[in-house]
Amino acid sequence: MQYEKFKKIFNETIFEESKAVLIKKIAKYPNRYIGLFRPTKPKAKILQNLLQSHEIRFGDAFETAIEEYLREFGYEILEKRFVNNDDDELNLDQCFKADNKVYFIEQKVRDDHDSTKKRGQIANFEKKLSEMIDKYEESNLVGIFYFIDPDLQKNKNYYQAELEKMTRDYGVELHLFYGKELFDFLHHKNTWDEILKHLEQWKAEIPDFPETNFDIDAESSFEEIKDLSPSLYRRIFQNDTIFDEIILTLFPEKKTLRLLLDYFRSKASEKIIYRTIADLLQSKL
Repeated sequence: MQYEKFKKIFNETIFEESKAVLIKKIAKYPNRYIGLFRPTKPKAKILQNLLQSHEIRFGDAFETAIEEYLREFGYEILEKRFVNNDDDELNLDQCFKADNKVYFIEQKVRDDHDSTKKRGQIANFEKKLSEMIDKYEESNLVGIFYFIDPDLQKNKNYYQAELEKMTRDYGVELHLFYGKELFDFLHHKNTWDEILKHLEQWKAEIPDFPETNFDIDAESSFEEIKDLSPSLYRRIFQNDTIFDEIILTLFPEKKTLRLLLDYFRSKASEKIIYRTIADLLQSKL
């Protein structure tokens, strides 16, 4: 995979829509960001929230990137989402066909879970395994539990033992892999070195911390958040504390807010709620 493609996947997955997600969380859970009984000021809490969001989306980016690698290998990408007989929606991280075998992968960034989480991970894997057996022949199925980061292997013995039991009980070929082991197994040994090289370059290019001043790129911020639910903006603009302590932290120069005001006014003839939130915002500005 070319670096530019790798970079695009990670930047789009991790950073795009992060502002909109944050605004939604602020409207829904404002007390998480403000209040006397918190050791942090709103800006610190916002930064913490963005960092946590980026960490979660980092795993999502790897899910997309590895699927693209599998596609480049020439494998047939299969449906990853299906509903079982209990009406539970199951999502596979990877599912593909190669050499007349169907592979499914449960993919995590790192093996550092506590005892409760690790048991839940295995139970979830077994649930997906059972459903895959219903869809495909056991002899044609290969299941893989994969951790991307090879430096953390806290529960390796536990996972290995559980997968060996499942292999025996279900009659399906199952594997536990860390880092490069997955690509060695798939006979694409050079891929891991390429991933490490791309990841190192990408990390050198991104900022040390997420930007909490969304007015630095007001046009982009506006485009990302302008079509959020009007009811969300109504809650935010009606609350003086949220607006003064959080919204003005995110939009200190009010550039994005003025763009929003013009946008809400342009839609006021369509729905009364847009006139309402335009008036609320105007009063704040």
